[in-house]
Amino acid sequence: MREVTIALAQTAPVLNDNEENLRRMAAMIQRICSEQETNLIVFPELAVSGYECGLNFVRLAERVPGHAVSFLAEKAAEFSVHLVFGMPIKEKVESILFNAVVLLGPDGELLGDYRKIHLRGEERLAFRAGFRLPVFETAFGTIGLMVGWDLAFPEVARSLTLDGADLICVSAAWEQSHVDEWRAFTVARACENAVFVAAANRVGEEPSYTFCGESMLTGPRGTVHTALDEAVEGYSVATIDLDEIRKVREEYQILQCRQPTSYRALVRKY
Repeated sequence: MREVTIALAQTAPVLNDNEENLRRMAAMIQRICSEQETNLIVFPELAVSGYECGLNFVRLAERVPGHAVSFLAEKAAEFSVHLVFGMPIKEKVESILFNAVVLLGPDGELLGDYRKIHLRGEERLAFRAGFRLPVFETAFGTIGLMVGWDLAFPEVARSLTLDGADLICVSAAWEQSHVDEWRAFTVARACENAVFVAAANRVGEEPSYTFCGESMLTGPRGTVHTALDEAVEGYSVATIDLDEIRKVREEYQILQCRQPTSYRALVRKY
């Protein structure tokens, strides 16, 4: 068995206040890990900064590694837990920003980051789109990362799956007005790839948005192993067995029976 205990941290970041959000994230990590042994905690999209920051993203974005990563790396090492969290990051050129998610290991090591490919609405005004879909090896399995609207594109989850992901972590800031799509996409991405999907969605309100929460951990058969049904801050934990993936794929042949030569339309732009 490859058991792993995952916590979904459903938070309401304070807009434009990295320090306060880091303090709150640290308190959440301590709360979760003091109540039960946990291997991985997943935080929402832009958990460090808030979502609707506009021009303030230039000030709030940090390099990786930087202050926010170093601060949370200390917490990861203190509690021996993997962390996934969303934040705005920048390159050496100050004006090049990405809506990103960072993965830290249980010794505080930086395992890597992923830059959101599918930017939505005004995100395109603040961020540059990423283009790589990396996967990351951990002691318990291979992790793929997605951010927010990436969940709506089946190509993302399928690419990560074909590159070996056992578990896909989604950090999201999904709106209340699209909660039905959130539920459907999360379950569909797990089922169609026979993977686990750990999706942490934020809550709270910002000037133009109300976020729906409903974070959930879904298995390769579409089973919801744990979920937060209310749009309130909190967390939910479940222990899963990653070996279930192999059993489901052997039963349904979901990847083995693909016919890639028939899918040429998938790579057409329009």
